[in-house]
Amino acid sequence: MAAGHGDGSDGRRELATVLRDLAWTIHRLVPEVAGLEPLPTTELAVVKQVLADPGVAVTELARRLGMRQSNVSAAVRALAGRGLVARERCSRDRRVTRLVPTEKSLGARSAIDTVWSGTVGAAMSRLDPGQVASIDAASDALRALDEALRGHPPSSPPSAGPSQQGSTGPEPG
Repeated sequence: MAAGHGDGSDGRRELATVLRDLAWTIHRLVPEVAGLEPLPTTELAVVKQVLADPGVAVTELARRLGMRQSNVSAAVRALAGRGLVARERCSRDRRVTRLVPTEKSLGARSAIDTVWSGTVGAAMSRLDPGQVASIDAASDALRALDEALRGHPPSSPPSAGPSQQGSTGPEPG
């Protein structure tokens, strides 16, 4: 169906674009954290998820991030090589490997969060008070959106390859 039928799809598309651009800009502008070299976006997403959910399996991590398991596995190998993620065998099923943060990543989490909040805070200081208030007021709603996306990632993202095509399309609005 064409956009603009009062269903808010244009506004939601614009919001999604703004959020993606904002996330990329913040990631790109965050200066290096002492003792931690800059991480590629994929590795950053993986380490942040492992920090948020220690003990997650690679398969589950890939599902939550909406990424191919092979890409997550490659990021885990790189992060393990950097000393930021460790693999542990599940005690109940030795075939399952769980991912856990290391002391290095746990120590860096606070520094990363401080640097990010400083970068965002500095930019927000250049906005007018009404814009700052709007952003502050949206924080809870954006957190809920993040949780909704993590809990139920789209089954067929726009960048899906041929193996993921064939969905029935969007639900009627």
